[in-house]
Amino acid sequence: MQDDRSNASNDADDSADEAQGRAQRDPDFDRLAKLAAALMSAPAALLTLADQDGRQLVQADVGLSSAQITEALDLAEGFLANGPAEAVNRTLFLHAGAPIVMSGRTFGALLVLDNERRPAPDPDRQAQLQDVAALAGSLVVLRDRSQAGARAEAALVHAETRRAIALEAAALASWVWDPRTGIVECDTLLPELFNMPSAAKMRARDIVVSIDRRDIGKTRKIFQEALEGSDDYSGEYRIRGFDPPRWLAARGRVVERDADGRPTLVFGVNYDITERRSAEERQRLLLREINHRVKNTLATVQALATQTVRHAREPREFLDAFIQRLRALGLAHGLLSEYEWRGIGIRDLARLELSPFDDDDAPRISISGPDALLSPDQTLGLALILHELASNALKYGALSAPGGSVVVSWTVTSDKRLELQWTESGGPEVVPPSHHGFGSILIRRSLAKVISSEVTHEFPSEGVRAHISMPLGETAEA
Repeated sequence: MQDDRSNASNDADDSADEAQGRAQRDPDFDRLAKLAAALMSAPAALLTLADQDGRQLVQADVGLSSAQITEALDLAEGFLANGPAEAVNRTLFLHAGAPIVMSGRTFGALLVLDNERRPAPDPDRQAQLQDVAALAGSLVVLRDRSQAGARAEAALVHAETRRAIALEAAALASWVWDPRTGIVECDTLLPELFNMPSAAKMRARDIVVSIDRRDIGKTRKIFQEALEGSDDYSGEYRIRGFDPPRWLAARGRVVERDADGRPTLVFGVNYDITERRSAEERQRLLLREINHRVKNTLATVQALATQTVRHAREPREFLDAFIQRLRALGLAHGLLSEYEWRGIGIRDLARLELSPFDDDDAPRISISGPDALLSPDQTLGLALILHELASNALKYGALSAPGGSVVVSWTVTSDKRLELQWTESGGPEVVPPSHHGFGSILIRRSLAKVISSEVTHEFPSEGVRAHISMPLGETAEA
C-alpha cells in the first residue's frame, strides 16, 4: 500500500510538472494581453489556455508580478466557474473578462485586472475584449490545423491580425497591402472612406490619387520612411471631392520583409477624423474671436475708466460707478463664453443684467418680447445700456420709490430690426436734467456708434423713457 501511495504521489508530481512544462510564453498571446490591458486602460491582464484535461498550455500576462500570477490564475478559474460576480480577490480585482472559446468549448479566459475596484466597462469596450478573446481562440485553432489548410489559415491570420490592429487603434476600416503587387485587400468600409466604388481589393495608386493634392506630398514622404526601415506609419490627410473636407487618419505597420529587407506585407487602418478636425478648427476660430473681443473689451474698459473718472465728483463715486459698469460687462462676457461667442438671446441678456436691480419676491421690472440673437458687440453694448438705465432708475427714477416699476419690451420688425422700449412709471416726478452725466452720454452717443443703434432718451414728468433701435442678424428659437 505504501508503495502504491508513493507511486501515485510521484505520478501526480509528474503530471503537475508536465502541465507546468507545457505552459508556454508566446509573443502573439503576450501582445493580445497587452492589447486587452490597453483597451481598458488597466494596469494588468492575464491570458490563460488549457487543454481538455485541464493542463495549462499557454500563459501570457502583463503588469503582474511573479507573486501575483497565482492569484490571477485563481481569478481566471473563478471567472470560468462562477462568472464575474464571484471572481474577487483581496489584492487583485477583476475589471472585465471574456472566455476563450474554440469549436464551441471554453478552453481559457482573457482577464483585465486592477488593484482596485472599478466600474464595469461599457458594452462597446466589452465587445472589443470579446473580439480579442475570439482572436486568441482563432490563433490556437489555426496552429492546430493540418498543413493542407495552410493557405486558408494564412488568410484567416491576416484577417484576424487586421482586426487586432483595428481594435488597438480604434479604427473603422482595415487593410493589408502587398507592395510587390500593389494590391490592397480591405474591408468594405475603406472604399467608402476614400469615396471609391465598393471593392474587396483596390490598387494602392488609386488610393494615393484620391488624397487631396495639398496633403499628398507629405503623406508620400512619411509612408516611404516606413517602407525604408522605420516600419510604423502615422498620418492624416484630406480626401478629394469633399466640401467641407473629409479628414482621414491612417496608421500602418510593415509586418513582413524579405531577406533583402524589402517590405512584403503591410497592415494598416484608416478612420474618419473629420469631426475632430472640425472641432479643432472651431477652437482656433474661437480663440481668434476671443483675442479680438478681449482687445475690444480692454478698449471699452479704458474708455469707461477715463469717462467715469472725468464725471465723478470724488474718488469713492468713481470707484462705485466703475465697479458696477465692469460688473455689467463681466456678466455679459460670462454669458457670451457659455455660448462660445456665437451671440446670445436678448431675453437671457435682459434677465441677467436687470436681475440685480429687481426683487424676486416682489418683482418691479417687467420683461417681454420675442427672443432674438444679438452679436457679441451688440450684447456688450446693450448690456451697458440696460445697466445704466437700471442704475439711474434705482438712484433717481421709478425704482427709487416703493410703488415704482419699469417695463422693458421689444419687437422685431419685418426688416429684422430690434425696437426696444424702456418705460418707467410710479416714481418721483421727473425733472429733465440740466446737464447729461456720463451714463446718459454712454447711452445716447458712445454705444450708439459701437452697436450701430439709434437711441432716444426722454424725460417726461411721469417717468423716464428710452427707445433703442438696432439691426439684428436672425431670430432665435423661443
